[in-house]
Amino acid sequence: MSAPNRSQRRLGALVVTSSLIVSGLAVTLAAAPADAASTDVVITEVYGGGGNSGAPYTNDFIELTNNGTAPIDVSGWSVQYASATGSSWQVTDLAGSIAPGAAYLVQEGAGAGSGQPMPAPDATGSIMMAAGAGKVALVTNQTALACGTSACHDAAGVKDFVGYGSTASDSETSPAPGLSNTTSATRKVPTQDADNNGAEFAAVNPSPKTLTSTPPDPDPVDAKIHDIQGAAHLSPLNGKPVKDVTGVVTAKSTNGFWFQDPQPDNDPATSEGIFVFTSSAPTVAVGDALTVQGTVAEFRPGGSGGTDNLTTTEITNPTITVTGTASVPAPTIVGPGGRVPPSTVIDDDSNGDVETTSTAFDPANDGLDFWESLEGMWLGINQPEVTGPTSSFRELSVVPAGSSVRTVRGGILLQKTDSNPERVLLDDVLTPIPDAKTGDKLAGVVSGVLDYSFGNFKFLPTQTPTVVDGGVKRETTKATSPLQVSVATFNVENLDPSDGDAKFDGLAQAVVRNLASPDILGLEEVQDNDGATNSGTTAANVTLDMLVAAIRKAGGPKYAYRQIDPVNNQEGGEPGGNIRVAFMYRTDKPVKFVDRPGGGSTVPTTITTDRFGRPHLSSSPGRVDPANEAAWEATRVPLAGEFTWHGQSLFVVVNHFSSKGGDDPLWGRTQPPVQVTAAKRHLQAQAVRGFVDQILAKDKGANVIVLGDLNDFDWSETADILVGSGKTALIDMPRTLPLKERYSYVFEGNSQILDQILISRNLQPASTYDVVHMNAEFPDQISDHDPQVVRVIPLPSWVH
Repeated sequence: MSAPNRSQRRLGALVVTSSLIVSGLAVTLAAAPADAASTDVVITEVYGGGGNSGAPYTNDFIELTNNGTAPIDVSGWSVQYASATGSSWQVTDLAGSIAPGAAYLVQEGAGAGSGQPMPAPDATGSIMMAAGAGKVALVTNQTALACGTSACHDAAGVKDFVGYGSTASDSETSPAPGLSNTTSATRKVPTQDADNNGAEFAAVNPSPKTLTSTPPDPDPVDAKIHDIQGAAHLSPLNGKPVKDVTGVVTAKSTNGFWFQDPQPDNDPATSEGIFVFTSSAPTVAVGDALTVQGTVAEFRPGGSGGTDNLTTTEITNPTITVTGTASVPAPTIVGPGGRVPPSTVIDDDSNGDVETTSTAFDPANDGLDFWESLEGMWLGINQPEVTGPTSSFRELSVVPAGSSVRTVRGGILLQKTDSNPERVLLDDVLTPIPDAKTGDKLAGVVSGVLDYSFGNFKFLPTQTPTVVDGGVKRETTKATSPLQVSVATFNVENLDPSDGDAKFDGLAQAVVRNLASPDILGLEEVQDNDGATNSGTTAANVTLDMLVAAIRKAGGPKYAYRQIDPVNNQEGGEPGGNIRVAFMYRTDKPVKFVDRPGGGSTVPTTITTDRFGRPHLSSSPGRVDPANEAAWEATRVPLAGEFTWHGQSLFVVVNHFSSKGGDDPLWGRTQPPVQVTAAKRHLQAQAVRGFVDQILAKDKGANVIVLGDLNDFDWSETADILVGSGKTALIDMPRTLPLKERYSYVFEGNSQILDQILISRNLQPASTYDVVHMNAEFPDQISDHDPQVVRVIPLPSWVH
């Protein structure tokens, strides 16, 4: 399982204009002026949501009109599009002429097919424009612009220009509003052009080939910050101009600042802090007392690709008056002695989009509403307790003291009825975040502002916290007794030769020292010999030989391995990597691998019997149900192996089920979160369970172990399917542990089971089981999963 992609960051230098008024004097902060406003052909409408879910039209489009007194020949002209922060321009050529007052429609790319057909276009292209934010240029030639990310609005040949959405890196004066699948940026008065996208365009219903006017902006209303935030996920003043909004600056970023009203109301459901978006670096200082005028907006992180995200409320296109200086308010404490977050529930009163289906705003009970009620505020957490390691994105999960079910090493356990709403992620937007591990604490009161991005509320400290070591060390498991065979599962995280000696040596040390050199090792995420290079290579012998050699170098025993090369690029993972599962086993112990030819990437393994009626695999190693496309499309097919231990048969199946990538985030807009990936894992579990049933049907006392990265929880339906019922039910070993020890993975600070070992019932009486916590809780990981090991004594079936 991997973390979500973080390629889109909220911060960046965007070119807009804001006015800063100091002691009554207006100072305009602006980029170089654009060309003079067009007196003839202008862009009147831009729409990028065509064909998407809920879209009124099947295609994106750009609309032009001619405000001159004579026809304008646009042959040789073009309209061009670039992403919000991009510098690569796509071109659609124009032809013909535009009569005075006429609408000229350029049809662009289609989405998934929603909506009604477009009116007949005057020009046609195939550009797929972003629904939320982007840049469009009308150019008097047909050569793609090459003017960078923020200098195109006044580049040679640019007749008119529209940047839309707050993340647009270029615009005329300021960006037009952010859009959606159901709204376009429409020029309020089609016959006027003053080179100010923010002032001249409104987000309204699309109207291709029809020039429309929108009502003038209403007069600004007096508002306090808590009036703007409201007791809801969307501001009651969204889209409205406001004035005389007062507060004190608490923190600054590269494109805006947070400020807070030092005179709060008596309603804890309404936040007293808010972000003011200035686009470029703000000139105000922390501690400045301000009055702000601007427009209330809801910013959805990730733009058109962030539809799972909640929005953050902000003030855009601000005019700022510094009225003096003041003390920054004392931080509102989250946790004991302050605002105590809910302990179990993220949201229990919505059925879909929380912005439209929520029946109550309940910060006392719902974690989603609790943190929303603090959005933008200056907060403090006293000695935050670290529940997961600092991630590669420099995020660190913490909880206040006194939080709910904690692991034995200081994490916080994800449970079926407890998603840990007290958890929040520290992020490095305003200051570096230090390396820390599960079980550490941060010294003193850590202060910062509360933001939201990438499906999580984010606590943004303004000073780097000091880490207090919690003393958690990497675990080692005990050696196996002579009578027991040890069987382990280990996700080695996209292992291939390009990872270099350091990773192979680290994995080898883990196998030898932490896992005590298990007799049988099921590996997940083994890649082919050239890794993510998409060369057509599928063999992994070099990868596995390097691991075998590294284990010997680390003082371990000699291992052999067995695996089956997959069909090229058919089983998911990194393109070209040909990820697969594999077996390794010791050659110096009584464990033997039963080699039986006939297996292959597309050949199913069946169960045969010998003359005594004992079950065997038709091929060993062999694949489990590889033709089951519904279960295994773009997923690793399980590998079955037949072993013997002191002559007794042992059947092992190693698995790597489909990941949770694509499921709704816990803290997303959709509540309860939809796990769209679960259905496929259920099919995978059914396939493996069916295979196990075939073995047990031949011999109910057969020795069977199912293990691997199942990408699902110990309390999940996936695990229930694998366990089965009745006399042939398997024992799910994580469920045999005390609750506080049930985890093998830490995701965004939640300790959880993703890797599992299940054994046939006859193996349980003499078994011991251990999750070896040596990776998931630490920032310097060899792999992102903790390995597990079970020790069993395979006995002949007549003993059972």
